[in-house]
Amino acid sequence: MLDESLLDDPESLARADRRGLLRGAAEAGARVRTAARHATEAGLAEIKPEGRPRAVLIAGPGTAANGVADLLATLAGASCPVTRLHSTGVAPAAGALRWTLPGWAGSVDLLLLVTPDGAEPGLAVLAEQAYRRGCTVVAVAPQRSPLSESVNGVHGLVVPMATAPYEEYDEGTATGPGALWALLTPLLVLFDRLGLITAPPDTLRLVADRLDRTAERCGPAIAMYSNPAKTLASELADSLPLIWTEGAYAGPVGRRFSAVLAELAGRPALSAELPEALPAHGVLLSGAFAAGADPDDFFRDRVNEAQALHARVVLLRDRPTGGMTAAPAARELALSHDTAISEIEPEDGSELENLAEMLAITDFAAVYLALASAGGS
Repeated sequence: MLDESLLDDPESLARADRRGLLRGAAEAGARVRTAARHATEAGLAEIKPEGRPRAVLIAGPGTAANGVADLLATLAGASCPVTRLHSTGVAPAAGALRWTLPGWAGSVDLLLLVTPDGAEPGLAVLAEQAYRRGCTVVAVAPQRSPLSESVNGVHGLVVPMATAPYEEYDEGTATGPGALWALLTPLLVLFDRLGLITAPPDTLRLVADRLDRTAERCGPAIAMYSNPAKTLASELADSLPLIWTEGAYAGPVGRRFSAVLAELAGRPALSAELPEALPAHGVLLSGAFAAGADPDDFFRDRVNEAQALHARVVLLRDRPTGGMTAAPAARELALSHDTAISEIEPEDGSELENLAEMLAITDFAAVYLALASAGGS
């Protein structure tokens, strides 16, 4: 059950937020500025590449690394293949994870290592393997971490992971919203220099400003009726979110939202892109998760029985080009099955700004859902 009274009580939210998740979401803009400065100081902005890499390989643990790889692959598009190297091992612990380069990787390829921990020996072994193959290695990792020393030892380039200006205790860094931007921003600078995307310093400043404005709209002091993140968290209570995305850059946002709902709030969610989402999830709207699937049984124990999950559509839209949109068909399908629908659409701006706003709103919503749910943070 969701405690909606907690959502409009900033002091209670602060007490419940033992992992610092709200702070991590609120300081995303600051992380972008700090990370961009770290990238410049590390020399990424001065790189003069001889050409684009044949392929970009990304390795790292957890949701943040997965989100970085998904976002970079989407942003790069057809300019260069971007592939995440999935880990193997017997446990998700840093010491148990292993990564391996594909057999074809060589001197014309780029290996990116992204981690909010930096203590994974498997990543250090991967960096050594890449060095022997002639791959260029770039890492974003905590300063003075074992991985940073290992990458320096194989003549790779290390960008220190950005932290908040006043950050001392950071128990939630690895899973919190701040980690994504701390890891992603230096690689946006690198991709800009390689000609894979367009992300000059002015664009990154606009992204940081958009994140700040969104944090002001979604902050704990803003009441639910005017707070899009609190509203979305309340709407998703006791529901199975079906996250439908439209627009090239909404896809990775939807997939990340699904991942952080599970990781932070312990909530299952399914993500799919329009128009494929309609046949993929259509049966869910008329099956066991349909709005009318739980009949008003006179003999049902309403006190001791848990409320059944009902599907709710979350439509994330990055304005599609050319005026073509599947949104009307999505709304019609949901409403024809009496399924509620929530919609998020960013303000006008660049692609990166729109992506940042959608990420910020959904991150805040996942955090509020985690804090206000029974057994949350």
